Amino acid sequence: MTKQKIVLIDGNSIAYRAFFALPLLNNDKGIYTNAVYGFTMILMKVLEDENPSHILVAFDAGKTTFRHQTFSEYKGGREKTPHELSEQFPFIREVLDAFNIPRYELELYEADDIIGTLAKKAEKEQIEVKVISGDKDLLQLVSDYVTVLHTKKGITDVDTYDVDQIKERYNLTPDQIIDMKGLMGDSSDNIPGVPGVGEKTAIKLLTQFGTLEKTLESIAEVSGKKLQEKLAENIDQALMSKKLATINCEAPIEITINDIARQEINKENVIKIFKELGFNSLLEKIGDSDSSSELQEIEEITYEIVTELTADMLINESALVVEVIEENYHEAEIVGFSLANRKGKFFISTDHALASENFKNWLEDENAKKFVFDAKQSIVSLKWRGIDLKGIEFDLLIASYLLNPAETNHEITDFAKRNGYMNINVDEAVYGKGAKRKVPSVGELADHLVRKADAIFAVKDKAIKDLENNNQYDLFRNLELPLSFILSEMETTGVVVDIDRLEKMGVELDTQLKQMEEKIHELAGEPFNINSPKQLGVILFEKLNLPPVKKTKTGYSTSADVLEKLVDAHEMIPLLLNFRQLGKLKSTYIDGLLKVVHKDTSKIHTRFNQALTQTGRLSSTEPNLQNIPIRMEEGRKIRQAFIPSEQGWVIFAADYSQIELRVMAHISQDEKLMAAFREGKDIHTKTAMDVFHVNEEEVTSNMRRQAKAVNFGIIYGISDFGLSQNLGITRKEAGKFIDQYLKSFPGVKKYMDDIILTARANGYVTTILNRRRYLPDITSRNFNIRSFAERTAMNTPIQGSAADIIKKAMIDMAERLKKEQLQTRLLLQVHDELIFEAPENEIEKLKQIVPEVMENAVKLDVPLKVDYCFGPTWFDAK
Repeated sequence: MTKQKIVLIDGNSIAYRAFFALPLLNNDKGIYTNAVYGFTMILMKVLEDENPSHILVAFDAGKTTFRHQTFSEYKGGREKTPHELSEQFPFIREVLDAFNIPRYELELYEADDIIGTLAKKAEKEQIEVKVISGDKDLLQLVSDYVTVLHTKKGITDVDTYDVDQIKERYNLTPDQIIDMKGLMGDSSDNIPGVPGVGEKTAIKLLTQFGTLEKTLESIAEVSGKKLQEKLAENIDQALMSKKLATINCEAPIEITINDIARQEINKENVIKIFKELGFNSLLEKIGDSDSSSELQEIEEITYEIVTELTADMLINESALVVEVIEENYHEAEIVGFSLANRKGKFFISTDHALASENFKNWLEDENAKKFVFDAKQSIVSLKWRGIDLKGIEFDLLIASYLLNPAETNHEITDFAKRNGYMNINVDEAVYGKGAKRKVPSVGELADHLVRKADAIFAVKDKAIKDLENNNQYDLFRNLELPLSFILSEMETTGVVVDIDRLEKMGVELDTQLKQMEEKIHELAGEPFNINSPKQLGVILFEKLNLPPVKKTKTGYSTSADVLEKLVDAHEMIPLLLNFRQLGKLKSTYIDGLLKVVHKDTSKIHTRFNQALTQTGRLSSTEPNLQNIPIRMEEGRKIRQAFIPSEQGWVIFAADYSQIELRVMAHISQDEKLMAAFREGKDIHTKTAMDVFHVNEEEVTSNMRRQAKAVNFGIIYGISDFGLSQNLGITRKEAGKFIDQYLKSFPGVKKYMDDIILTARANGYVTTILNRRRYLPDITSRNFNIRSFAERTAMNTPIQGSAADIIKKAMIDMAERLKKEQLQTRLLLQVHDELIFEAPENEIEKLKQIVPEVMENAVKLDVPLKVDYCFGPTWFDAK
């Protein structure tokens, strides 16, 4: 018979540990995931290390328990659970359900009571039990059969407590843990104990008298008159405290040991929730073998493999596929072309296509209407081969993105299948993935590309009709589609980087790093590998005797958050933090940029993601030029390497000032906010004046800093917890600050209330240009899930409208530059900023037209304001 082992997990405790151990993380939908991620890591580690035959995760059922009948202030004074954590509990439950791990909660009882009751039942049957918790109250359950694994500050740092360890650590038996709690109390649960009695005194008394009751019966024998008085004055309170701390091991649970037998995980559901949450590293651990990458049985399709392109094939209104299978299409080969139109379906090999003058003329004919998937990629891929693709009337990628921005997969296959076209396989089934990715035989390739073109042709009309029904066709036709043409131009134009200057910066950083390394070694008294956490841990916590903040499986933690807590403890710590920052700067932004300079153009050709974010914001990849660090001087200097492509030209940068706050003023119609922007006042100073009730001259720099944090925080639905973390103040202070802000700006409060009602009624919110974000969870019965959807409803119209405005500005600027017959080129878009290169003799004209165009891109009820600067490098244009 297989030996039984039961694992009982304190769900609330482990979730709290994970939340506070890891930095706040978001998935691509903006959902907080750090607690779910940490919890799941612990869960998977427990399953691997313990291999239990039975398992249960117990949760607290609510705030009120039977203990409140004894002491109404039990757990009183605890800060409200941060919504950033509470909204993650439903996902933790989803993870457990996917793993087929039972979970249980019981009204009026705590997770401890459920665990205690099951542990005692198992103990009677002589079954081994492992309890996983971050709460030491559970140590009272330890016995010859029950062991407690206590998670400390980290998520992998665990202390194991059996009978011997409790004796060694406390010189007590497990039963005496309750007596110790009765004497010393527990501030985290608001158990009072005996005032003035701490752990050391409690252990001393219990070593002498055995139990709390015997201690109270023997007060006269206690050494120290003051301690005698405290014990005598608090007899009832001490007995009550012991009662509160005692786990109820006879809770009326309706679950048995048989009910928690371990089941096989539902791998499909685990993969689904991991993908939803963005847990890519965990996907690898469980071995994500996506069945959708296997070839499916599909019907035959009639098409022609063409060697000679004729006018009959190249007609108006054709679906066109320009197939590139590598992600970086700037470097990749086109593997083939396909067409679908009313005349038929055709495959053209790359060699035949690029050699055909007929095909080239058709591609460049603006009057020949073409329907594509990913216009930008198609244009850029052909432009690298000297072909100027024109006449694009429809882009399935953009249509799919606008119709459902929350969808993670906008590939032709996925959209087609969602809209009834099933006669197609996914790319991975045809090309393979990872190291096995390759171009298949001509027959397989032709069949796949023809089906893609046919799918575009088949679903185009329905996609357009859906856009029209959503009042989004104008957004598609007049904003996103023309923007894709502008982005393709920006991508192929690229931006010049001064390789010599970058390399020189790299040498300078290497010198700085070497000097810092020598100084660190000098302070340590010996050379060691600074990049080795193990060696660094020994230096800091053994040789220098600094207090260890947390440990990992392999030794002391030397993570950034640990070092930041020790920043005043030793002069080496600031050096270490700076050393790491400069090292990352060197590897990511110096070496990283040098790696992506195009060998033929000596430029960097980033790729702009137009169909990724749910708010409509553009992002940039390979490299991410929107993320060059500018808070450090060394980071800002990297922009010195970005220079114009021609002699006598300069970099011209223009950015919107506080665009999201101006959009919020427009949407909320708050009179004070609108007045401040109309009068040209500093909005953060004005906010500080209103919130703190002071005159302008009384606003301190700290007041303005706090006002700025709440101004921008409100846009992102910041909570008291989030604001307290940003400003280093208590949650209570942060909560008061937010409340005062909303009282000072009632229009903002009304907007927040109204937009939630609108979202509930419609199921979505929109931007000023009708971009939609669907919120299926806005009516969820689960408070935490609903709360996240409500915050999303509040901030999406603001962030999304700001994204709409700068996109419109890019289109208007392109038209204006063409109209004025200027040579100026748009190079980059970085959040609210546009970066141009221009001849010096066009600067005066740009100073006039750039603010004019950008400030009038979309008419708001408050003025948009644009600041500009220019210089020989991007760094100087700030």
